[in-house]
Amino acid sequence: MKRRTYLKAAGASGVAALLAGCTGTTGDETTTTTESTGGAETTTTQGTTTGGDEQTLTVGTYGSFVDAPSSSPGVWLKDQFESEFDATLEWQTPDAGVNHYIERALRGVESGADLYVGLDAQMLVRIDDKLDDPLFAPAEDLSRRGDVNEQLEFDPQGRAIPYDTGYISLVYDETQGEGEKFVAPETFDGLLDPEYSGALLAQNPTSSATGQAFLLHTIDAKGEDGYLDYWAQLKENDVRVLGNWADSYTAYSNGEAPMVVSYSTDQVYAKESGADMAKHQIRFLNDQGYANPEGMATFADAAEPGLASAFMDFVLRPEVQAEIAVRNVQFPATTTAELPEEFAKYAQEPPEAVTFSYDRLKDNLSDWTDAWAREFASK
Repeated sequence: MKRRTYLKAAGASGVAALLAGCTGTTGDETTTTTESTGGAETTTTQGTTTGGDEQTLTVGTYGSFVDAPSSSPGVWLKDQFESEFDATLEWQTPDAGVNHYIERALRGVESGADLYVGLDAQMLVRIDDKLDDPLFAPAEDLSRRGDVNEQLEFDPQGRAIPYDTGYISLVYDETQGEGEKFVAPETFDGLLDPEYSGALLAQNPTSSATGQAFLLHTIDAKGEDGYLDYWAQLKENDVRVLGNWADSYTAYSNGEAPMVVSYSTDQVYAKESGADMAKHQIRFLNDQGYANPEGMATFADAAEPGLASAFMDFVLRPEVQAEIAVRNVQFPATTTAELPEEFAKYAQEPPEAVTFSYDRLKDNLSDWTDAWAREFASK
């Protein structure tokens, strides 16, 4: 499965302690091994080692943005960018995601990259909680900044520029009904009905981006004072909470349950892969989907800040936005992109998008997730 959370699961799972290591270069791939208290971490840089005066833009991101099993935007973006700009683009895909760069900053080590692609509001909150000095610089002089959908903006400090968004929803399998089609409930309360006992696969919100988004949606639906009671009722109805999206979607694909927390673009991938569409139905609980936009930001210590800005402007072009959306199976962040008819047919947007602002997350996110973990993570 190609989803984007082979995604950030490693980056959302907590901070790995980072110590300086050694770097070896062979051909056009550089592998950096860094020692940590939990073992070795591998950071792969995909690009071409160059000499001379040609500029090199080093971009950190999550692994599946570059090397998903089927298609992903990274290789295409590298080829297109290099064909137009007198520069080389090198991808870094550290196992720990953005936490790799947080730990470097905590140790007083330079980031080693110019830009990061794949930030969300929750990551920014974690960064700002852990670091006294800025990890990213405000974006400046972007000619296409005004094309970004204002509803997707998530960084009040103007560092992270949205480039795509996904909506968290239920995906369900109509064929798992007994004698008739299985139909997912329409509301959060409906998930508690006995007929859905053991029917839902979710993800741990302390180790999964999709799991955290689903938790936040339950907080929006049930309130800060009611969400833990709601999760207790889900547990009584035998919800299965697995580690990350890949774990839960694999279990779903194997027929272990008829519903899984996933993305509302699921039918796009299903159509492309020739899957049975009856097994890829979408349900927006309460007619809502939790919006989780992704952004890109320039590191404060970037060696090539001007080239990083040029790359961000490039990514915001209508044709590039459309290509990223199709290859990353997400929605564009700009209002100017035109999606292919086939993609638009199967990518579903919710009647209402729900999301929490950076300010509300900054004041509450760790308390909410810690409270959930105390109640449910080890039980």
